[in-house]
Amino acid sequence: MSAIMFQGTGSNVGKSMLVAGFCRYLTQQGLKVAPFKPQNMSNNAAVTHEGGEIGRAQAMQALACGLEPSIHMNPVLLKPQSNIGSQVVVQGKSIGQMMARDYAANKQKLLTSVMESYNILKSQADIVVVEGAGSASEVNLRAGDIANMGFAAAAQLPVILIGDIDRGGVIGSLVGTERIVTDEDRALIKGYVINKFRGDPTLFDSGLDIVTKETGWPDFGVLPWFDLAGRLPAEDSEDLSRDAAAAKRDGRLKIAVPVLPRIANFDDLDALRTDPAISVEMIRQGQAIPVDADLIILPGSKTTIDDFKAMQAEGWDIDIKAHARRGGYVLGLCGGYQMLGKVIRDPEGIEGPKGAVCEGLGLLDIETNMAAEKRTVQVTGHHAASDLPMHGYEIHIGSSDGPDRARPMFRIEGKEEGAISRSGRIMGSYVHGLFNQDDFRKHFLTQLGHEASSHSYEAMVEDTLDALADHIGKHLKVDGLLDVANRGI
Repeated sequence: MSAIMFQGTGSNVGKSMLVAGFCRYLTQQGLKVAPFKPQNMSNNAAVTHEGGEIGRAQAMQALACGLEPSIHMNPVLLKPQSNIGSQVVVQGKSIGQMMARDYAANKQKLLTSVMESYNILKSQADIVVVEGAGSASEVNLRAGDIANMGFAAAAQLPVILIGDIDRGGVIGSLVGTERIVTDEDRALIKGYVINKFRGDPTLFDSGLDIVTKETGWPDFGVLPWFDLAGRLPAEDSEDLSRDAAAAKRDGRLKIAVPVLPRIANFDDLDALRTDPAISVEMIRQGQAIPVDADLIILPGSKTTIDDFKAMQAEGWDIDIKAHARRGGYVLGLCGGYQMLGKVIRDPEGIEGPKGAVCEGLGLLDIETNMAAEKRTVQVTGHHAASDLPMHGYEIHIGSSDGPDRARPMFRIEGKEEGAISRSGRIMGSYVHGLFNQDDFRKHFLTQLGHEASSHSYEAMVEDTLDALADHIGKHLKVDGLLDVANRGI
């Protein structure tokens, strides 16, 4: 078994995508490949076949390997609930909330679970491709680190640094990392990759010479900008605007999505934003919801009551109610579904202050009660109106009930799920991933009075991963990277 770890000189340098592409490339070469990220921070989670949570990026990387996502691919997931605290998920299950300072003191205890998961993947694969988190040069966080150099040292992994030339300062970021890390960590770094280059890569040949001279590290290539990046599932809500301009020009159905402070599990938007028949507009702080929107989607939330109050502060609740009065459609998913109801209660203080009560939009005749038990499960069933098959996942706390539940959206394992208003224009469900299914998405568009396109989302993602693998195989020294993985440290 061999392994290699890709770390970045900073956040958002393209680690997740590069790892996904390298995983697909190696899989195409006939190797059994497994992705791994010791620690991730994201509210956009995926649900595995074991019924646990992992980061969305690791689910995409699993797809690149032709594998079912597993809790062991991302054993520690941090889901931010405030600016200083997160829910901590270990091997798929929540172990509670921690403030940042408390988490820092407990990281070394989590290394046992991280190493256990890594060793399980090692036993099942020819090669494990590991992704770091944030920056390798954050030496102030090195003590107790389990995400970058701390994990690489514990697992004795060779490290390849990724520098992002698109943001500028790539020479300084790479050379600066070499200067600031310890001698022991520096010995683990076996080379570097330049990512997101626009134009002729040979123009940076002198830059490669400088970095190699200053660090002693070989380069493993310059990876040009990948134009199809916007087709792949987004892990960060900022990524949802990557190809939004083209979608706004061409889309016939206009969907508005208020971006809540703790937006979560927004992968529902991936298939919509890449469909040429649809324009998805992300509504951010300070913007009003457009009056010409055909559909408003209220996405999932990590903290439903707090996000609803943030919605009110923006005046979006007024916009949404006006949209509904004009005969517009509204779809709430997970936390957004809860917001559509009459009231949200949190008697045990699961998401915030104990006993919190919040009046919702009142567009659905339902009430929601939060509870400690979290439901994380993959589901299959049928769309109630069309009987079309569906599959997706649930990841939420709380349950919702009321008269509008008599008109469900879905039937899952013999049970009715979701709610629809008497008018049929206000809908809510706890199920994520619905629009990835082409038949359901086309039916949904038709019901809204819009012509569906021939867009095939899952086939597009597979084709894009193949294109990314070709891109990496063409521009990076993949044989050299594989040799580093095989030789180890």
